[in-house]
Amino acid sequence: MRAPDLIIGAGPAGLTAAYELLAAGAPPPVVVELGSQVGGISKTIDYRGNRMDLGGHRFFSKSDWVMDWWQNILPVAADEASVQLAYQNASRAVTPVRRATAADGDKVMLVRPRLSRIYYGRRFYDYPVKLNPNTIRNLGLPRMARIGASYARARIAPRAPEQSLEDFLVNRFGNELYLTFFRDYTEKVWGVSCREISAEWGAQRIKGLSITKALAHAARQLLPRAASAARKATETSLIERFFYPKFGPGQLWEEVARRIERQGARVLLNHRVVSVVHRDGCVASVDVVDQRDGGAMTISVRNVISTMPIKELAEVFAPAAPASVLDIARAMPYRDFITVGMLVDRMTPPPNSSQVNGNGMPADNWIYVQEPEVKLGRLQIFNNWSPAMVGAHPKVWLGLEYFCTAGDELWSMPDADCIDFAARELQKIGLISRGDVRDATVVRVPKAYPAYFGAYAHMSRVREYFDAIPNLFLVGRNGMHRYNNQDHSMLSAKKAVEAILSGSADKAPIWAVNVDDEYHEEKV
Repeated sequence: MRAPDLIIGAGPAGLTAAYELLAAGAPPPVVVELGSQVGGISKTIDYRGNRMDLGGHRFFSKSDWVMDWWQNILPVAADEASVQLAYQNASRAVTPVRRATAADGDKVMLVRPRLSRIYYGRRFYDYPVKLNPNTIRNLGLPRMARIGASYARARIAPRAPEQSLEDFLVNRFGNELYLTFFRDYTEKVWGVSCREISAEWGAQRIKGLSITKALAHAARQLLPRAASAARKATETSLIERFFYPKFGPGQLWEEVARRIERQGARVLLNHRVVSVVHRDGCVASVDVVDQRDGGAMTISVRNVISTMPIKELAEVFAPAAPASVLDIARAMPYRDFITVGMLVDRMTPPPNSSQVNGNGMPADNWIYVQEPEVKLGRLQIFNNWSPAMVGAHPKVWLGLEYFCTAGDELWSMPDADCIDFAARELQKIGLISRGDVRDATVVRVPKAYPAYFGAYAHMSRVREYFDAIPNLFLVGRNGMHRYNNQDHSMLSAKKAVEAILSGSADKAPIWAVNVDDEYHEEKV
């Protein structure tokens, strides 16, 4: 028997790779997963019947292959002949690949409405920010005038060279708008000044944002005929909808894991990779340890697809990578993540808030909290992702998201203190009353966000070293140290499998995924 293909990590990229190998008729692979469940950052946490989606995963992609792939795993629970989906001005009609039947039970993909807003100054703003009456009313005419003057200055005399994320944002929005909507939230996320973050992050995530387009759109709406047409367009394009598994994103990846295991793949949960052994320029074997009983095994391999953090891969390489590569990899920066799941009786949004139901719950899937006096970064309302995420109706099930660094004060805070801290912050900005909290839990996610500062400037050296090994393929968010969305991670895995099946050692198609794609966040 020939050595199997081995996949490190059972997140979206790793499980997609295993599924695609089997679909092509390759021998069953081995999947090694450090955690106790599959899904990676896309897993679903079940806390007393209330489910948590870590980070929020809308199932919408501009890739037809990805959209069809998802539906082949979980059929669409919708009666429409064609499902109209929309996401930040990207609208598409999707003909369901497979429709749910009674036999599918709860294994279905729902069609869900999408709403995300910014909470700043105790007011809600559209996300992405739109130049509309609500924005003007919230900001006030004096600040709007300062924003306009600041933008004009940035267009006349842009910063050059454009090296930092601050340069990138100021050049596109002006300093006033940058200070209002970008700086504080971005620094919450990354924990460093925007001056220290590479402009490459902005180019990847928000490269198409344009005030010019927003101004043109606003001007067109002032014309009677254009306004009428715009209203009709809004009725179809801004009522945004996306696919979502009934019990959260982990439901889909758990089903994928079941399917590949039925076809002979081995999914080794709670196993740590302790050594990746290479000889004669190729990976020869991988040593793993079962964290439950300490049992160790060596697995001879044909190919390795790695989604583990590139920092950790370098540290277990044997013989060791060159010191110059290892030093850079060890210093690669990450941001870690905490979600406080909080069950409350009701919410208390600000007066005159629109889109609020009887218990004060806004209709948002998540809210970007840009209040500078709290550390809270985002607030998920799990009820609005899927009613099935909440086992304690009619209560409101919230996810308070904090960005931090492993070992810092927030990360190390005992769970009870962390819950109290989060509840007091949410009360401080007027969204709940502390006395309405009924239950809560804390989930910590290490290395959730690969960061674009510090040693990242030398990432190309690390990439070149690993890419030179013909049977090693780096994919996924952490495997590539790239801020990929779920669909981009899947596409990188698809490219790796295509290379393996064709016998190619060319890694360029993997790294090309997402480089030229428009990101969802790019539209204003």
